[in-house]
Amino acid sequence: MAEPPVGPVLQAGVATESVVSGVLVFIVSLLVGTVAITLGAQVLVDRDTGFGRAAVTALLGALVYALVGVFLGWIPLLGPILMFVAWVGVINWQYPGGWGTALGIAFVAWLAAVLILYGLALLGIATDAFGIPGV
Repeated sequence: MAEPPVGPVLQAGVATESVVSGVLVFIVSLLVGTVAITLGAQVLVDRDTGFGRAAVTALLGALVYALVGVFLGWIPLLGPILMFVAWVGVINWQYPGGWGTALGIAFVAWLAAVLILYGLALLGIATDAFGIPGV
C-alpha cells in the first residue's frame, strides 16, 4: 500500500520552490512599480498621496494594461498606444492634476523603475517592474 505524501501537495505537480519563487518575484516587482509610481507622484503632485495609493495604482495599472493588451494589443502600432493610454488613464484616475500630470507621473515612474531595476541587476537580482509597462 502506498504511503500518503509528506508535506504540502500542490496541483499539477508544481514544486513548492517554484511557487515561492513566483510569489517573491511578484512582490519585488510590485514593490519596484509602487516605489517608482510614488516617486513620480511626489515629483508632480504637490501633496503626499501615500504609498498605498501607488501600490493600488501599480496593481490596477498592470491589470488594465494586460487586459487592453489581450483585446487590442495585437493591432499594429495602435494596440501598444492604447495599452499605454489605458495605463496613464489609471494614473489619471488615481492622482489629481489631469492627463498632463498623469503623463508626467508615468514618465518619472518609468525612469525610476529603469534605474531601480538597473541597481537590482548590479546586485544580481533580476526582475521586472509590476505596474510599469515596458520595463
